Amino acid sequence: MPKTILVVDDSATVRKFASISLTMQGFQIVTADDGMDALEKLPMQNIDLVITDLNMPNMDGFEFIKSLRENPQYKELPIIILSSLSDEVNKAKGRELGVHAYLVKPFSLERIQYEVSKFISWTDE
Repeated sequence: MPKTILVVDDSATVRKFASISLTMQGFQIVTADDGMDALEKLPMQNIDLVITDLNMPNMDGFEFIKSLRENPQYKELPIIILSSLSDEVNKAKGRELGVHAYLVKPFSLERIQYEVSKFISWTDE
């Protein structure tokens, strides 16, 4: 059974681009507009990896990641930040919250596929 990735970004264009890229690799994709939307969708899905933006309305990426890490069910869930913020302060904050990778926008199809493949394969096999 294919693995499922949650893509969280307030930009429909980024969600679509990431979704197309990862669907081509055989992953199932669930999308959310922001951290609040993602937290509502998580319990209804079996999510294997999260890709999240940082700058979003309602609940930003860091708040969302912190909420995930406080829940024992999601403490070890692989998380990749995908953000236009490229400074070391934000990267360090991501590491402190247990993020597995930090990608800077704009990103390539190959780069996102590579980073995801480091943490999950598209099936259980």
